[in-house]
Amino acid sequence: MAHHLSNEVLLNIENLTKKFGETLILDNISLEIKKGEVCAILGPSGCGKSTFLRCINGLENINGGKIYFKGEDITLVEWRKIREKIGMVFQNYELFPHLNVLENVILAPLKVQKRRKETVVSEALKLLKRVGLEQKRDFYPRTLSGGQKQRVAIVRSLCMNPEIMLFDEVTASLDPEMVKEVLEVIRELAKEGMTMILVTHEMKFAQNVADRIVFFDKGKIEEIASPKEFFTNPKSERVKRFLNIFEF
Repeated sequence: MAHHLSNEVLLNIENLTKKFGETLILDNISLEIKKGEVCAILGPSGCGKSTFLRCINGLENINGGKIYFKGEDITLVEWRKIREKIGMVFQNYELFPHLNVLENVILAPLKVQKRRKETVVSEALKLLKRVGLEQKRDFYPRTLSGGQKQRVAIVRSLCMNPEIMLFDEVTASLDPEMVKEVLEVIRELAKEGMTMILVTHEMKFAQNVADRIVFFDKGKIEEIASPKEFFTNPKSERVKRFLNIFEF
């Protein structure tokens, strides 16, 4: 799925290195993400994909390298400011159980961005409507299905008006019939030109929605290719072995 890619580099990661203790998790990773691009990160479990996203969002300190967002080295900027621009959605939703759906969505724009309540509420309701959840505005997370919770989590992130979205295995803990409803939301965002990095195990989805596939193995980037190239004609033996597990 080719999107209208601009030539503007939104995110530039140079030689990113991350260790946990003595263990090297990310080994000298460099990657550029252009405005409007959808980049899918694939690879075996434990290869550093989620850690990579967490580093971009400032949830993990890095041990080496630089992360530039629109040319600014964000490792030197207050992370709170960066998180307004770089939204992240996690596998386990992380909604506040004591707040209803609408309260969950508007909390950060009000508290962090100090925006006007009327504006934020109206924007939140529009977004909830877009993902088919406007009727759930007064419901609490415990009453929602996994797929609904994940859609609320996406809306909560979008309500900050980010310029790039990171999705970390957002369908991994969902029942199969709920996976589709969450992927549909991401597909719509892609159509609208949202810049995204997705860590996912949903191969067909990555194939259909991504502009580029980046394959991680053992903390390194093993291969970068267009979806067509990656799935039909992978270069490395490692990718071929990985794809053999899936039916294509």
